[in-house]
Amino acid sequence: MANHASSEKRNRQRIVRTVRNRAVTSAVRTLVKRVRTAIDAKDTAAAKKALLDATVALDSAASKGVYHHKAASRVVSRLSSAVHKLTAAKA
Repeated sequence: MANHASSEKRNRQRIVRTVRNRAVTSAVRTLVKRVRTAIDAKDTAAAKKALLDATVALDSAASKGVYHHKAASRVVSRLSSAVHKLTAAKA
């Protein structure tokens, strides 16, 4: 356990950050899962709506430093591509 005031404070900060980051990560995973579920169900309207929600969440997580910006961009790109293919197949 920490013996110095500064290290005790860093430990408290670490705990708060971990809880916040875990919540953001969980929310992002849920939203990405909704997009993939809509794509598997071939539901174009739901996929587009879920993609918008997931994109906002991923960009927010990247700006907070929870996700690396390139990792978030990669996920958004792959989901967008899958939704685009779904809409192109419907047309």
